[in-house]
Amino acid sequence: MLKEFKDVFAWTYKDLKRIPPKLAQHRIELDTTIPPVHRARYRLSLNYVIVVKQNIDKLFVAKFIESIKETTWLSPIVVVPWKNGKLKICIDFKTLNATTNMDPYPLPFTCEMLNTIIRYETFFFWLDIQDIIKYV
Repeated sequence: MLKEFKDVFAWTYKDLKRIPPKLAQHRIELDTTIPPVHRARYRLSLNYVIVVKQNIDKLFVAKFIESIKETTWLSPIVVVPWKNGKLKICIDFKTLNATTNMDPYPLPFTCEMLNTIIRYETFFFWLDIQDIIKYV
């Protein structure tokens, strides 16, 4: 089945598509009593700077991210080396996360969902694909 529908998966950055705001839009609710925080950049070695620039450039080309003139929040980039020698690019959102209002209806954990449906032979959900296609 994966081979048959391989065209629906993003295999490279160029394959990534934006989700139209009409279809779905994510918002982060912040505590408005806490002022925005601009954290200083972490110092990175030249090797890390090159890898970060390459990754950011790929995301720009794919139009997955865009440049902005001003920001109210600023969080530093962190580079984490993996055991296999590759580098993982992360953002340190500790201060932003500390001001985020907790979602009163969080998504259930995967294990809870699996425990709920494990006793059934099949599980499906209805999705009107025509509604999704017209926004893509």
